[in-house]
Amino acid sequence: MVVVTGASSGLGHELSRLLLANGVATVGVDVAEAQPDLAAIARYHHVAGDVGAEATWDKVVDYLRHSYAPSLGLVTSAAILDVCDVTEATLDILSRAMHVNIVGTVLAMKALVPLMVERKNGAIVAVASVNATLAEQQLAIYNATKAAVRQLARTVAVDHARDGVRTNVLSPGPMLAGLFKRHLESANDSQQFLATRSARQPEGRILEATEVAQAALFLLSSGATALRGAEIIADGGLTTSFDFRTGAEGASV
Repeated sequence: MVVVTGASSGLGHELSRLLLANGVATVGVDVAEAQPDLAAIARYHHVAGDVGAEATWDKVVDYLRHSYAPSLGLVTSAAILDVCDVTEATLDILSRAMHVNIVGTVLAMKALVPLMVERKNGAIVAVASVNATLAEQQLAIYNATKAAVRQLARTVAVDHARDGVRTNVLSPGPMLAGLFKRHLESANDSQQFLATRSARQPEGRILEATEVAQAALFLLSSGATALRGAEIIADGGLTTSFDFRTGAEGASV
């Protein structure tokens, strides 16, 4: 059984669909209600609540304790993004990002790790971002919270390595899902923004959320037992080169 935060949109929704299609019982956690396509599946259970509230996780734990699942997984894909320069950041923007991106991730791990230890069988995929390592303009607060998620997960990985809990990091690049779309919509010229960002990708396109979800599925699987505190960068090769050239700029020598 796998718990997925942010299950009602973006990466969390796509991952939940993928898990269910592969016969994996899935618990979605989101402040929004369940999407109809997930709610219609018997193996799906939805907890509507704030990931940054302990009461939400009490409900999740109560459900899991009655499920008797022999193994547990957790993917922390719930996140929030505000586009702003640090000089424009308000306390509301800062507290909202901290609450969802960091507090929500910490509470998810705090709630589920003890259950994983009991079973000696758990896998955690903490969703960070390429922005946890590389800075992106106008996303100072988001970048900082994702860097915190990355280090949180790496520390949990070593703290519980001998408890049967595997913890790894999934760092997506831009994908055609909620957060990137929000950034796209904030641009003065959305079409130009999309074209420019697509041209930076080695394949010339922005990834679909389903492609990144496949990477999360691998980290949850028995095929990833060699990984502890590892980071899978699912960005379509964006960060492989410091300066991808399309050829349009002419010869380099």
